[in-house]
Amino acid sequence: MRVIVGQIRGLYGVRGWVKVFSYTDPITNIINYSPWFVNQKMLAVSQAKAHGKGIIAKFESINDRDEAATLLGAELAIDREQLPATVTDEFYWHDLIGLTVMNHEGISFGKVASLIATGANDVLVVSGERERLIPFVMNHVILEVNLVEATLQVNWDVDF
Repeated sequence: MRVIVGQIRGLYGVRGWVKVFSYTDPITNIINYSPWFVNQKMLAVSQAKAHGKGIIAKFESINDRDEAATLLGAELAIDREQLPATVTDEFYWHDLIGLTVMNHEGISFGKVASLIATGANDVLVVSGERERLIPFVMNHVILEVNLVEATLQVNWDVDF
């Protein structure tokens, strides 16, 4: 399984460097992973570093600006196995996508469609008969995450 960790958003210089928008937290964590999969093709990263508020990277096989330009907009993925193991009550966002969300009364709200980072806490976007935004606050709103059964139990009123 592959996990999207960033996107190529621009070019940097004339020697094939690209500007990368990182989805990792902190953004510099993306530098720890190589190879990256770009348009389903594995590309080894020869150099990557923080630059301003973003990341710049150079692939071994890309040596000029024109070659790099063909990658603009491409998502960057890594193999799931490249990620470190999580600890108890810690989850990668991609592990939560698709889980069935139900409240403590057993009422299903739908499935996790995506997540939003708000700064204070992450928010689940749950799609069902209607869309719900549910804060991801463990032990208060989120009661249980069961990846084996693909369920997420919440302390959330059906009318919210």
